[in-house]
Amino acid sequence: MKHVETVTLPHDLSEFTEIIDVRSSSEFAEDHLPGAINLPVLNDEERARVGTIYKTNPFEARRLGAALISSNAANHLHGHLANKDKTYAPLVYCWRGGMRSNSLAQILRSVGWRARLLDGGYKAFRSFVSIDTERILSNPDLQLSVLAGQTGVAKTRLLNTLDNKGVQVIDLEGLANHRGSVLGLEPNTQQPSQKHFETCLWHTLTQIDSSLPVFVEAESNRIGILHCPPSLWKKLGESEVFNIELPLAQRAAFLLDDYPHFTENSEHLKTLLNRLIKLRGKDQIARWHELIDAQQWTDFVESVLRDHYDLVYRRAGDDKSNYQTPQETINMEDFTAPSLELVSDTLIRCARRS
Repeated sequence: MKHVETVTLPHDLSEFTEIIDVRSSSEFAEDHLPGAINLPVLNDEERARVGTIYKTNPFEARRLGAALISSNAANHLHGHLANKDKTYAPLVYCWRGGMRSNSLAQILRSVGWRARLLDGGYKAFRSFVSIDTERILSNPDLQLSVLAGQTGVAKTRLLNTLDNKGVQVIDLEGLANHRGSVLGLEPNTQQPSQKHFETCLWHTLTQIDSSLPVFVEAESNRIGILHCPPSLWKKLGESEVFNIELPLAQRAAFLLDDYPHFTENSEHLKTLLNRLIKLRGKDQIARWHELIDAQQWTDFVESVLRDHYDLVYRRAGDDKSNYQTPQETINMEDFTAPSLELVSDTLIRCARRS
């Protein structure tokens, strides 16, 4: 049997033809290396069976595991791997770089492919992500420009405009799949795991040129159910802040444009608003329900902004905020493309000047 080479992080993963995660589908769904594909050698049920038997009879567990792994590996050879040529050179990993990844890597090596193992497996990768994220964010040359402002001032759309101009951005809400409020999760979607959020953040950070401006939106320490890593929260608190302002009527119009699913599913919207009863009281929630039932959407959104979000924003400003005092306030007339372009150009100039 040919010896399987191992690679240790940090390592240039782009040299591999493919990255194969051999863990079960549930393990893969929770988190995985960027760009990895899932070729399980034990599915969730099989892994549970082997683990149960191992507690009382390790030998029988290994025998069953070997049989199941061989069968699943054969399926992969006839399936995904069937058309790989002799230059195929994948990186293979499992939880700790043990039996599962070793078994498939040995089979691939016997075919003639240069399969290599990730030393320490996914567990080592998780540790590396945490350490490397802190290393990147502690670099004094990396300067973030934070976009702050009340709910509805189109901060995320500004980030998208900046991104389209080729400017570096970190879209934390995009990575977290959440708009950062009680209404922030779109219907029929879910947030990634905390681990996968941190992996995606790390992967984004590795693409950044620290000599150029990087824009990010001001967030609370929690985005939906996810938490900002301590090193990111610290960096945000040290960064320059640009405050964006937009008239209330335009903010309401923007939210109606940006959250069309709420006007299409009013019952879901009312359910979400009920979570604010303790904070805003039953009478206020009932008033909002009445406006929704009457489809008075502009009045409803302006009220939610004025009587909830602006109060939260003001209270956050009165407290000891994590963020610096805004370096500059930039006013937008509306959220049309020309306005977004104009403000984006102003932000770029301000960031370069600082």
